[in-house]
Amino acid sequence: MTMFSGLATTYSLVNVVADQIKMLLEAGIELKILVCETCSDEERWGVFLDPRLEWVKITNTCNGAPIVWHDYSAPTGVVHEGFYKEAEQIAGDYIRYLQDVDVCIMHDILYQGWHLVHNVAIRQAQKSLPNVRFLAFTHSLPVNRPKKLEEPFSARFTPMPNTQFVYPSHSGIEALARQYDVPQGSCAVVYNSLPLLEMLSKDAQRVANSIDLLNADVLAVYPARLTPGKRLEKVAALAGAIQRKTEQRTKVIFCDFPSADIPGEVYKRNIRTEGQKFGLEKGDLVFTSDLGYEQGFPRQGVFELFGLSNLFLCPSYSESFGLTVLEAASRGNFLVLNEAVPALKELGDSLGAYFMRWDARNFGYDTREKYIPSEQAYYEEHGERIVNLMREDRSLHAKTRVRMQYHGAWVYRNQLMPLLVD
Repeated sequence: MTMFSGLATTYSLVNVVADQIKMLLEAGIELKILVCETCSDEERWGVFLDPRLEWVKITNTCNGAPIVWHDYSAPTGVVHEGFYKEAEQIAGDYIRYLQDVDVCIMHDILYQGWHLVHNVAIRQAQKSLPNVRFLAFTHSLPVNRPKKLEEPFSARFTPMPNTQFVYPSHSGIEALARQYDVPQGSCAVVYNSLPLLEMLSKDAQRVANSIDLLNADVLAVYPARLTPGKRLEKVAALAGAIQRKTEQRTKVIFCDFPSADIPGEVYKRNIRTEGQKFGLEKGDLVFTSDLGYEQGFPRQGVFELFGLSNLFLCPSYSESFGLTVLEAASRGNFLVLNEAVPALKELGDSLGAYFMRWDARNFGYDTREKYIPSEQAYYEEHGERIVNLMREDRSLHAKTRVRMQYHGAWVYRNQLMPLLVD
């Protein structure tokens, strides 16, 4: 129940409701949305156009005249003539359209002063809806509970039977409970979500559909030509060692493009084998060439993926500069570079990168690394150190937490769904 009279995205609550609708539809829940009868069908966009969504227009006329919403934010006063008649008429619609509903999610209906007529109406309708549970969302700072209360203004400060009160952060629960004079146990938290994947281009979304980007503790993106000189198998190996040693869910995306050095399918098999040998599982890495981008992944899409990732591994055998290092750094990734490559060492020193040793081609000579006691042990030792440093980096921690914890699937699974099945 929103009682929206329009769907302009500048009204932040419209976006919050849109995100919740996506969560519910993706969970296979039958859903209807109650809006004001003046809410124009032409204003629908995005998920509001989904054919699974049942639209219900609640009356906004009384005795043939439009109902004018008044802002009754004060705890006392006088309501306009016809207020109770309007509330009774609206209540009739609520009873009609909520009869077959298990849970009614109300957005700011009990909170906003200009929704007082709807607040009173739903309380009246509830007497005829004994099997409906209500979730009353408040999206703004709870109001201090006044000492003096008068009807109908008291509806903004009064408990409602069979209702749980919801706020978008834990910090407001105590104030929310005070406003409605309910125990804090009758309140719950449901975060606003950030639909990161929906903001991506279609190319990046195609990658997101092939591998779980949102729930990866460690997400590495490596744009590289499909040649052994770029050491893609070493990226897979280190990522696998990180996963095995630290138990961090680790995913790797190779934004690869063709090379004449080795048949692509042969090299990709080698890379997968190496990754699984060191600790990756099947499905933990993806090549964009397997997603229809045989000639390379769009650069804009690479930047978008870097915006989601948190780790950049570059064990390349040789580089003249390392532009991808700058691209990854510009999107806030933890940099791990091959110390034996002069260009990477120079660039990494200026950017505060973490260094490891791999084989490299230098000016006039090549280097060969020997790992004691083993390459696996070397990767696991450094992998654990890398993960600890990533945890200590506050900006990187924030970036990773936003990606993992503030998306719709997490919010639905951990916060909204438990309220629906309570």
